Amino acid sequence: MRIRKIKLSELDRSLFSDFRRRQAVTDCYRREGGQLVIRSAPFIDDWSEEDYLFLVQCLRRTIETGGVVLGAFEAIFKEPGSGNSGKKEVLKGFASVEAAPLGSRGQYRDLTCLHVSEELRGNGIGRELFSLACMEAKRLGGEKLYISGHSAVETQRFYQSMGCKEALEPMEEHVKREPYDVQLEKTL
Repeated sequence: MRIRKIKLSELDRSLFSDFRRRQAVTDCYRREGGQLVIRSAPFIDDWSEEDYLFLVQCLRRTIETGGVVLGAFEAIFKEPGSGNSGKKEVLKGFASVEAAPLGSRGQYRDLTCLHVSEELRGNGIGRELFSLACMEAKRLGGEKLYISGHSAVETQRFYQSMGCKEALEPMEEHVKREPYDVQLEKTL
């Protein structure tokens, strides 16, 4: 797996042709009485074609406004004699960090995406992407990384293992857009 910055010229729908967003969720965190509790909330989280097209627009805007999109690429070797022999890289994970400051002092940089293709989760790709995203957020002037994280128990355990805590300053825009997400931060 090779992780590198994705260029604006690469960002189109075909980049995600070998990426599987699908996540079977069983339990989620929910806020009740000011506390986070685990509740059964089974569903399948997946992206439609429209979701992928919107994602491409968002990631393009991230780069256009000075942010960074990181990609984890797997080398695929094509069959000799197929007319297309050789090596091809396919996207299997990605993370994006916005350049614009957030928070009362501009202390946050926003981690707007962190995803690993379904078949490769649990192999350290997310950890590596997250660590590099933290480095990029710091390079962009952030003191902390802001995360509006999916409420699935597995997702929250990942962020906890990376040292994330509940955000001291929840961003109202994120809360309104995804009311079930858990608002987190990571000191850089």
